[in-house]
Amino acid sequence: MRVALPHDLGREEVRRRLHERSHEIVDYIPGGLADVDTSWSDQDTMNLKVAAMGQRITGDIQIEDEQVIFTIELPAALTFVRPMIESAIRANGQKMLT
Repeated sequence: MRVALPHDLGREEVRRRLHERSHEIVDYIPGGLADVDTSWSDQDTMNLKVAAMGQRITGDIQIEDEQVIFTIELPAALTFVRPMIESAIRANGQKMLT
């Protein structure tokens, strides 16, 4: 799944905000029982690992000049919640950038 969020902040500002707020990602996952690990593979790519409800989700957030792209690999068992996850990324991804 790929979700692009436009921004006009510049790469450096997006990097700063994501570094400061990456710990908030766990707050955006319903149920409060998720473990979220983040790491940076380079200055413009944050890697995500989420474990919740017995499932593991991996993905990354790619920072570009005019957009931030969330790429999430959903296990087959969770494809039915794709619309909910996409909606949550759009709403909460914007919050992380504000």
